[in-house]
Amino acid sequence: MQPRSFLLLHIALLPLYITLAVYLNLVPQSAVSNLSSLLRLAKANLLKRRLAASVSSAPLFSTSTSTETADMASLKFIPRPSEERGNADHGWLKTFHTFSFAMYQDHKHEQYGPLRVINEDRVAPRTGFGTHSHREFEIFSYVVAGALEHKDSMGNTEVLKRGSLQLTSAGTGISHSEKAHGSAQVHFLQIWSLPHTSRLQPKYFTRNFTDAEKLNKWVRVVAPVGSAGVSDAREAAGPAPVQSALTLYATLAEKGQKLEQPLTGKKGYVHVVQTSGFNMGKATGATVRVSGARSSEELVLKEGDGAYISLANGGTTFVLENIGDKTAEVLLFDLE
Repeated sequence: MQPRSFLLLHIALLPLYITLAVYLNLVPQSAVSNLSSLLRLAKANLLKRRLAASVSSAPLFSTSTSTETADMASLKFIPRPSEERGNADHGWLKTFHTFSFAMYQDHKHEQYGPLRVINEDRVAPRTGFGTHSHREFEIFSYVVAGALEHKDSMGNTEVLKRGSLQLTSAGTGISHSEKAHGSAQVHFLQIWSLPHTSRLQPKYFTRNFTDAEKLNKWVRVVAPVGSAGVSDAREAAGPAPVQSALTLYATLAEKGQKLEQPLTGKKGYVHVVQTSGFNMGKATGATVRVSGARSSEELVLKEGDGAYISLANGGTTFVLENIGDKTAEVLLFDLE
């Protein structure tokens, strides 16, 4: 067996080794939490390495760069149909997973650049996710409808409504709960990204964006720390600061509207929010066509659908056109 394969095999078996050691009382209880944290970090690093290997070896996109097709091939889409996402109906929670999460595991959809989780959740009134812990993730919630009650170990207690965006930089570790507040269901997207720096001090931010601000234009709602117009204040105007090479734009595009947004990263992801109600079948509702400004590539998406975006030449202009009869709420990620 090759040394690298031997090493990876033992890393994969670490959870089993630790479980046996704990069961046999060979590991002090005080060390268990530290070991678990190291495992989570190791898994995140392995995911990064696997993604890099898959991109360099032959993945989803053609890497042709001939001069005749350079402009035409500058942007490519791989569809992520709504009905192919992981999904579950737990009664109190109706959820979709764009990437591997919980019981849904698919090695083809584990992360994309720093983007690790897009869960589209609907939580029944007065229920939700009890107190649980996170570390080494940037976690943000984009509220679509209803009210989301957030409490955390940093002392933050807040009720977030439509248009609110909450970002927790978990860093060295936080505990929080998220529940539906009041008598109505809450519909929100929970998004996780991998930070570019480990062991950061945990921080919490909230931002609010009205429907009027997002109507028929792209609004930058999350952007890297230190970017122009990004404040590190807990509450402020402009995008929330994220410790990842990720920028998130949001829009409400009305019928017939055509919107453009330059993308500067090496890849992107687009998601049409499922605003017409929980639907585990083929996507319906608001309909958009996505394309590139100088590309023949185009794709039609409906509510719940998404698409991976490859930017072979390191940036282009993304174009979205509402070709349906309903207003479309769309999220667009610009990723390194």
